[in-house]
Amino acid sequence: MECFITATGSYLPGPAISNEEIHEYLGSLDGESQVAQSVLKMNGIVSRHYATDRQQQATHDVYDLATRATQACLSEATPRSPVTFLSAGSTYAPYSGPGIASIIHSRLGEAGVVDRSLELSSHGGICTSASAALVAAVRSVKLGEHQAALSIGTEHASEILKSSSIRPIDDRAEHADLRKSQWFMSVFLRFMLSDGGGACLLESQPLAEGLSFRVDWTHSMSFAHRAPLCMKLDNSNRLLSQDVGILTRHLYQFAGEFVAAALEKNDEQLGAYRMILPHMSSYFFRRKMEKTMQKFSSDPEKMPPYWTNLATAGNTGAASIYVMLDEFVRTHEIAPGDRLLLFIPESGQFNFVLVSLTAV
Repeated sequence: MECFITATGSYLPGPAISNEEIHEYLGSLDGESQVAQSVLKMNGIVSRHYATDRQQQATHDVYDLATRATQACLSEATPRSPVTFLSAGSTYAPYSGPGIASIIHSRLGEAGVVDRSLELSSHGGICTSASAALVAAVRSVKLGEHQAALSIGTEHASEILKSSSIRPIDDRAEHADLRKSQWFMSVFLRFMLSDGGGACLLESQPLAEGLSFRVDWTHSMSFAHRAPLCMKLDNSNRLLSQDVGILTRHLYQFAGEFVAAALEKNDEQLGAYRMILPHMSSYFFRRKMEKTMQKFSSDPEKMPPYWTNLATAGNTGAASIYVMLDEFVRTHEIAPGDRLLLFIPESGQFNFVLVSLTAV
């Protein structure tokens, strides 16, 4: 059977927060000002959204962000058949059990959005957790098990990054290079991550009128057996950290191997796509991403461009590909036959997802 994305939705909480306003919402940590300046200059993000107020009180939780994104999604299209499958993914949720999809299901029922029994699929991880949820939803429809499914990505990074919550390990005195300290590996993420949610409605048939996206194929691959742990969230203290040294050593090699394997398996060429939508945590990776993609184009003139809303939406982690796709669809003219390639790398222990779409 076929699978089509028939609606998208996203939710970014509160007003857009400028770089100068970050400390008003996340507070300040001793000695972090220089880190903040260098990281913000590097990552290219000029605004983001937080589900917290200036008193560091949450305005939404991760489940509410998911609910609001789903409401936005379903306001765009009415499923031909009832939704019977729900998958969701996130990096951080207050409860490790029950699964995130279970609590989102409860919230959707309370809101009167999806008030029926469903099959659920919950996904944890870093940036590809919600992409894995999307792959699961696609397969459920393609296999004919479900006629309509919801897939959701949601992140509430501010809850564990605000100064009233974060307790970084202070080993700065032990490192001549600050970037190798555990302190840096946690603190710099305060200026990288933000909050938001996104959702996709998937159905076995396209819309009778309007734009749908056929899911041509998906490809997922982990390289965890070949690399050390790079980014982790410790449940014992809610401390999120990323080793940028491990990231630099392994990301590009594995990304290249992954893209090559996906294109070969699906007999594809990058030149067949109108646009690539990549999840990027920082514009620092832009040039190397371009070089990685250029390896797979026999003609540089036919290399598709890429588009991201990182600068204005911020890095919403696992939710970012949903937020990105939703904004792209709303702000660009898309014709039947146009193809989009969603590219989601994850530095947790180097997992990757590609999703190929064709507008119909």
